[in-house]
Amino acid sequence: MKNDIDPINLPPLIGDLVTDSKIWIDNLFADTWKQLKMNSLIQKAGLSKRSGIGIEESVYLLLLWSWLNMSSIAMFSRKALGCFTLARKDVMYDLLKREDSNWRTLNLATAKKVYQQQGLADSKIKALVLDDSIKQRRGRKMEGISSHFDHVSGGYVMGQQVLTLGLATEEAFLPLDSQIFISQSQSTELKRPYQDERSVVSQRYREATTQSKPEMADKMIKRAIRKGLNADYLVADAWFGTKAMLRTAYDQSLCAIVRMKKGKLKYRLESSEGQQSLTALELYSVAVKREWKKVHGLPWKSVSLEVEVDIARSEEKEPRWERVKLLFVRGLKEMDDTHASKKDWALFLSTDATMSTKRMLEVYALRWGIEVYFKEAKQHLGFLKEQTFSFASHTASIHLCAIRYLMLVHNKLKYQEHAIGEIRSNIQEQLDGIHFAVKLWQIFRAVITDALKDVKSLLGCSVTTVMQVIDDKVQAFFVRSLQLDTFTMRLEYE
Repeated sequence: MKNDIDPINLPPLIGDLVTDSKIWIDNLFADTWKQLKMNSLIQKAGLSKRSGIGIEESVYLLLLWSWLNMSSIAMFSRKALGCFTLARKDVMYDLLKREDSNWRTLNLATAKKVYQQQGLADSKIKALVLDDSIKQRRGRKMEGISSHFDHVSGGYVMGQQVLTLGLATEEAFLPLDSQIFISQSQSTELKRPYQDERSVVSQRYREATTQSKPEMADKMIKRAIRKGLNADYLVADAWFGTKAMLRTAYDQSLCAIVRMKKGKLKYRLESSEGQQSLTALELYSVAVKREWKKVHGLPWKSVSLEVEVDIARSEEKEPRWERVKLLFVRGLKEMDDTHASKKDWALFLSTDATMSTKRMLEVYALRWGIEVYFKEAKQHLGFLKEQTFSFASHTASIHLCAIRYLMLVHNKLKYQEHAIGEIRSNIQEQLDGIHFAVKLWQIFRAVITDALKDVKSLLGCSVTTVMQVIDDKVQAFFVRSLQLDTFTMRLEYE
């Protein structure tokens, strides 16, 4: 409705800000949104809304809330949502619960955009890295939780185990894909069946309950390679030191460098005594414990062996022998090598039997990037902190968390002098500044309202009408400050 009043003469600085449609606050989050062309990526990922607040703005808000040090979406809604949008919290919760939203596609597309813009294809070392992390959670209404063994606590805990695939280079770590794994032990069931069994979330739930982690990892790796996120190596810890993962590496032309368990897996060793089939512990006793040598330039001693391992599936009749390199590694100690404990060494395997010891350790060290990601995700990026109950929202959460991290990585690579934590802090400070500005406006508004009462007769209209016009202008300014106005979003997408 048009108010039949004369234009309000605000002080010059404030007037310029709230009336100039070209001005918005320049902050890292908004800049990154534009640089990564997130509006276009959202559309291409197939995310959509039929009515109400646009899909781009809704995703923007879902990514935004964790930067403000809010403990949940509900807290964000109570304390800050009105500073950034006219939308209500239901918009965010409804999108999280959608069964047709393909967050995995958006996650992969964002990672590829960072990969391309930052020239990571030219990195000297590119490795796909696998690992999982457990988020402890309880509650009878919580979908998708089950019992998992936690290596940190040394016991079984209830919660959600998230398998993640990332791309590690010497410059950065990019989270590419994630999947919740639901074990068969004490798992909670869905509260209601999905409306469409063919929906994205329904398929993801079937993956979570019917596939093993190696099967999930295999599909993740294939998706990443199809997307063009190529690597030379596959790196993983001892949990993934299995025949299945070695088969995946060979099938995808990747050199696997994995830590191996000291279990029952047999290796075929050629020696002066002939051909022997030995476990890792038996190999240590027979061929390692008296042969330790210092690794040049590194604080380790090592022994390497070329052996063969059969990676055939259990149902296959014929063996599939592949030549690999085993690397036994332990730290430097003053004790005599022959008296070192059989427990104080680690075993690594490379499917490239000719790879040097130093190169193996150098590539495997890239696995640390995924540990940093999990720590940052849990402490600062809202990893499964939405306080929702549905499996759909949990699936959305793990991908939204990855996208937030990718935005940090983009800025880290663009501004090399800053660390991930510094960039995260800068984003939080700038967004907190906008939040503070909105709160400060409430004080200014009270002062202006009081002053207008004294000049009511001069204005020729009610104080309420004048304040409504001012409120609309200020609200529009704060929406524009984050490039959330419809015109800007459409222009950027086109």
